[in-house]
Amino acid sequence: MSDISNEYAKALFMLATEKECRDDYKLALETVADIFGENPTYTEFLSTFAIPLDQRLDALEAAFSDAVPRDVLSFLKLLCEKKHISEFPECVAHYVAMYNELDKISNAKVTSAVELTDGEKAALKEKLEKTSGHTMVIDYTVDQSIIGGLIIETDGKIMDSSLKKHLKAVKDVISR
Repeated sequence: MSDISNEYAKALFMLATEKECRDDYKLALETVADIFGENPTYTEFLSTFAIPLDQRLDALEAAFSDAVPRDVLSFLKLLCEKKHISEFPECVAHYVAMYNELDKISNAKVTSAVELTDGEKAALKEKLEKTSGHTMVIDYTVDQSIIGGLIIETDGKIMDSSLKKHLKAVKDVISR
């Protein structure tokens, strides 16, 4: 992620914290990111310098004036004016990372060979929260190729206790 997007996100996060609107701004940013993701031609339009700036800013105003807080709309306009609207997804990622860090929220991806029961998911979540000291938001996926065990990815770390990994280690030892 670029330094530019980090600086823009940091400025908006500081403003949101000062105004006690961090949750509202996060939701608004994610909403706009979803809209941009569903309509890539819209961000292309906002990035097209052949279209006069005032028309692009008017389009942002028309699309989001009733949907997002005024400061978030101003943020979008600033990115457009400074020719950094393409950095918006990274700005959102930085904002969410700062939000999660301050609120001690971590995201995790748990991969298992079979669907985990609700009880297993609750126990795993409790264990991860206890060891990390963070509230965990977990995305569960099933991948039968790991044969058994779990692969847990969180905070840039991977804990791989899959049977596939252990079998590969045994194969490597035998191959020597």
